[in-house]
Order: sequence, then structure tokens, then C-alpha cells
Amino acid sequence: MMFRKILIANRGEIAVRIARACREMDIESVAVYSDADRDAPHVRAADHAVHIGPSAATESYLRIPAIIEAARSAECDALHPGYGFLAENAGFARAVSDAGVVFIGPSPAAIETMGDKVRARQIAESAGVPLAPSCELREGETPQDLGNRIGFPVLVKAAAGGGGKGMRIVRSQSELETAIESARREAGSAFGDDRVYLERFVERARHIEVQVLGDHHGGILHIGERECSIQRRHQKIIEESPAPAIAGETRQTLTTAALALARSVDYANAGTVEFLVDGSDVFFLEMNTRLQVEHPVTEWVYSIDLVQAQIRIAAGERLWLRQDEISERGHAIECRIYAEDPARDFSPSPARIDLLRTPEAPWLRFDSGIREGFTIPLEYDPMLAKLSAWGETREQARSRIIAALEELAILGPITNGSFLIDVLRQPKFQNGETTTAFLAEHLANWTQGTADLPIALAAAALQRPAVRTRDGRATEAAQDGPWQRLGGWRPFQS
Repeated sequence: MMFRKILIANRGEIAVRIARACREMDIESVAVYSDADRDAPHVRAADHAVHIGPSAATESYLRIPAIIEAARSAECDALHPGYGFLAENAGFARAVSDAGVVFIGPSPAAIETMGDKVRARQIAESAGVPLAPSCELREGETPQDLGNRIGFPVLVKAAAGGGGKGMRIVRSQSELETAIESARREAGSAFGDDRVYLERFVERARHIEVQVLGDHHGGILHIGERECSIQRRHQKIIEESPAPAIAGETRQTLTTAALALARSVDYANAGTVEFLVDGSDVFFLEMNTRLQVEHPVTEWVYSIDLVQAQIRIAAGERLWLRQDEISERGHAIECRIYAEDPARDFSPSPARIDLLRTPEAPWLRFDSGIREGFTIPLEYDPMLAKLSAWGETREQARSRIIAALEELAILGPITNGSFLIDVLRQPKFQNGETTTAFLAEHLANWTQGTADLPIALAAAALQRPAVRTRDGRATEAAQDGPWQRLGGWRPFQS
């Protein structure tokens, strides 16, 4: 039986996305919001909204009792965690179920098993999934012993969590002890678990992930792969599907391994199995037991609504597709739009959004949690939106998203739009020669260019909007336009 009302335990663009899916399925949606998000777009997008606490995430979006109480008070029969925050918290999933609310995601056991990267590697090895050499620090061992066992370079990784936190690349024995201590501190602060392990660092690898979908009746299938190699600080900024320059045999290895791993934990709902690919060699990286930020590129290419699929599976439906019925069409590329300055080591740039103009075309999609007049909170991730484009070919998709980025106008915060354009224009990117080292090799010393202000931006900014005086007469807001509010704004920061 389909759900009547779903609580969205998240914020920003993913909360807006889930609310839209609910509306299309004739399901009521309930947003939660903190003090900083009282007037946020995701609150407006939902049918109902419940306040859950102060601006700090630890006192609102990460506060399990408050979210459970919001679901109860709003009489929700299901909860969607989105991504980030509590989406991969097994304790949260259990608490939701214990409250009599259906958790739209995998079982707590699957989340717990795959969330522990050491345990996940053990499961992967048992399932025959290829792994890069790794090791844990055993009692009585020193960091030097670890380095000698693995060899350099190595990657120090947190056993819990993700998002690039608790990770350090180490290239020599002298750096190892400091890196382990630093990674432990960061992992303990971010995840409440300071365990780390070492894994052989694969230089210039491609980061490829496979989308899987399972139901509660034993059905499991994959929905192709995504290329996610363009990263800064181990976090993706450009993703695409299908992955370019991946041979058929390698693709088969990836999808077979992903399905084997998912089956080994009786996986139900949407999930992603991530790999590093070095030539024809494939190494398991981790499994994300949630919806991915980059899911739109898969939706473009396979015409499957993954959020609605999650809801249908959680409601008990069997998979309505067979593997041989899933086929790709065309190519899609997504860019993450951040309020950050790439010329200053991607430092955050929170500010009021004074003007927002988005490109429109049948082959474009703008997933956003922002609007004009909204002030980007300091307390949360600086991602503003995701811009994605589809094309019959990869080159058409690439050309379309570059054009869209040039038309996108965001006045107020500094964003990474110009940087993304420069990445997409790199000859190596155009040829599909992308690796996790791409930014370091090609744009390490990037600086803001002197591109002209886009025509769309100039036209929008020069419009003088009408305002109402006290007697109701319309007048021009000559002193209250974007130019008057921007202060030290620099051209073309969209």
C-alpha cells in the first residue's frame, strides 16, 4: 500500500527534489527546518513543515529525537533521509522503524555493515569483489609497520563516514604517523569513530560507481555506471553517465561486482557501489547506502526516477523492471554549483543571493535549494545547486552544459561556475581522459578569468524592478537593485 505522508529529513536541493517526487505520486510531504532555514526553498516546496531546532546541524538536522517527534506529530507513515546528515546512520534508521515509520532506504543492518569500511571490505572479499591492498593497525604495531606492509603511496582512511573526511594521502614513511593522528582526530570529530586503516593509493585512477536497486523480495539490478573522477578534496564536482573510455569487459566487471556485493547483504532500495579503475584493473572503494548527489545523470540516461523508485520499493513493491529491459540513451553531465572560491583553495563564500537567473531548455535540469533573497547559511554544506545536461552524444552534453553555465547568473556569493567551465573545456576532459588527479594536474594554479559579464546577467541586473510606495503607487527601485547591494562584487562569478 502506498504511503500517505512522507517526512523529508533533510534540507536544500535534495529536500526540494523529494518533495517534487511526492507531489507527482500524490503523497503529502513534510519538511523539517532549523532556525536558519525558516524561509528556505525546501520549506516552501513541501505541503507542511515542522521546526526542529536551532541553526547548528547538531541541534536540528542531526538531532534524532526531534526528527522522530516531527514525523510523529505530522502523522507521517514514512521518512526519506535524502543524503548526508543521518542518511547513513543505522541507529537513525532503527529509531525511525521503532517509531512505526517506514525508513525509505536499506535495512539498518545493511547500513551498519557497509558503513564500516573495514567490515565492508571483508564482505566484498567474501563476495569475490576485487580489492586494493589494505591493512589495519594491530595491537603492538607501529605506523611504520603498516607502511612497510603496504608500501607507498598509501591512503589513510576513516573506517566510518565518508565525504573525504578522515582521509590523508601519504607518500613517505616520515609523514605516516602525523597523517594517522590527524585522520583519527577528524574522523572522531565527524563520525564519533576514530578508527582508521591504510589502503594502497592508486595514482591517477578513475572513480567509477555503479547504481544498484533492490527490492524486499530478493530482486536486484544495476542501472549503469557513473564517472566521478573530477574531485576536489576527495569530493566530486562533475559527474557523468555513462563513463567515457571504459571498455565493455571492464564495465561488465564493475556491474557484476556491484551486484554480488549488494546481494551479499540482501540490499533493498537504492545504493551505489564505488570503485577505482586503473586501466583494466578494478578495485572496490566503498558502498554508499543511500541516494547519491549525482543521481540525475542516471535518471537522464535511463529514464528512471530514482526517488520515486525508492518510495515504491519502501512501500513493498517488487522491482518492475528486468535487467534486460534497462538500456541507456545518450549521455548526461552534471556540475555541482558551490558557494566557494576556487582561486582561494575552494574556501566557502556564504552570502545573500541578490539575483538568480537559470538557463532553460528541454535538455537541462537545475536542481536547487536556493532562490533570490535567500541568505546561504554558514552552518551547512556550501552546495547551492546541481546543473545537468543531456545530449545524444557526450560532446553534445558537454557543449550544452558549458553553454548553460555561461547563462547561469548568481549574484551575491562567489561560486565555482567559471572554474567548472574551464574544467569542461580542457582537451583531456573533452577526450574523456579524466582521473582523480585531473584538477591537480591541469588546474592547480587556476585563477579567475576576465570573461565578460553574460548577456543574460547584464540584462537581468539592469532591469529596475518596481516597488510599491506607502500609498500604493508603483515606482522604480533605482537605489535597491543588485548593483547597489553587491559591494565588492567581481564580474562573472556564476
